[in-house]
Amino acid sequence: MIKNINFKTVVSVSLILSLLFVLPVSADDAMSTMDLKLPDFFNFDENYYTVYGGPDVSATLIGDNEYSRGDEVTLNVNLMNKGVITGFKSEQDNNPISALDQKIQQTEMGYEAQRTTAIGIVAILTSDDPNIRVKSGPQEAGTLASGEQTTDPLKFNIEVSKNAPAGEYPLNLTLYYGYQENVEINGDNETSLGITNMEVGLWYAVGQQMDQVSVIVKKEADFDITNVTGELVLGQEGIIHVTYKNVGEEAVKDATVRISSADPFSTTDDQSFIGTLEPGESADAIFKLKVDETGVAKTYAINSEVKYEDTDGHSKTSDTVKITTEVLPAGSSDSGSGTYVGIVVVLIVVVVAAIGAKKFLGKKEEDN
Repeated sequence: MIKNINFKTVVSVSLILSLLFVLPVSADDAMSTMDLKLPDFFNFDENYYTVYGGPDVSATLIGDNEYSRGDEVTLNVNLMNKGVITGFKSEQDNNPISALDQKIQQTEMGYEAQRTTAIGIVAILTSDDPNIRVKSGPQEAGTLASGEQTTDPLKFNIEVSKNAPAGEYPLNLTLYYGYQENVEINGDNETSLGITNMEVGLWYAVGQQMDQVSVIVKKEADFDITNVTGELVLGQEGIIHVTYKNVGEEAVKDATVRISSADPFSTTDDQSFIGTLEPGESADAIFKLKVDETGVAKTYAINSEVKYEDTDGHSKTSDTVKITTEVLPAGSSDSGSGTYVGIVVVLIVVVVAAIGAKKFLGKKEEDN
């Protein structure tokens, strides 16, 4: 009587993959494995082959990888399994073997070829630099046999800091997956229909690989205000001088500063041309502002932005740069005090001149 062929999987894939998130992260690029206790079913006295090689999953970033400061973008990452069998050796001597053993050897080799398949891939993207923040958690990529790649790319959301210096930022991609570590097969008899009572022991292990993808923060102009001079008084019109410094990595030309005036300010000219600025250079923008007399004497922040042409000839506008300036109470203007002092000086001069003229005329009459 021919019995049905029974397959017994010693370690299930689902059990192995449940261990993925408790593994320590290795710094090696090559695949590392987690040591698992050998199943009781295995008896390596009957193991026919030892096979070398395994999955080799690599990552590629799809699309543009250059971004500006402050960008929030989605990275599309493609995975491909380039795993190969690098070699094998027979664990049996050269003595003649039975037809059953020969059939078992052939069957085992067929199973051993599956060693390069990466099962249940999980990818985790991290950044060592605080200027790049990864906002997505672990992503699942399914199972990839050797030569296969993901049908749809993995998606990771990242945020670039507004203060990130220009340059390249490598991101760490840690890959976990299950793979077939070893196979053992035995059976009772070899027939024309196959091996009767065949038992297949599949020993799965957990593989880990480290890869990197890089993003680039573009070189751009950036602006800071380094000095503000001038005086603004309630109910009066005044002039402020604002010094803008190019703190970025790119030169600009035909730069014009534009302000957004709001209560209590008003102006008939909200733009000031500052021209060409190399990195590290500064220039003054001049604005004439009138302060409403109903305003409040305090410190105000006036929004400004710089419109310029970059080194590629593209027109760009900077982020908002705030001008901090103080509004003084009515009657506290230095210019008003100066006018008062000037009037006093003129009066003194007139009085002195009058006294001198009187003395001169009196002396002249005495001489006559």
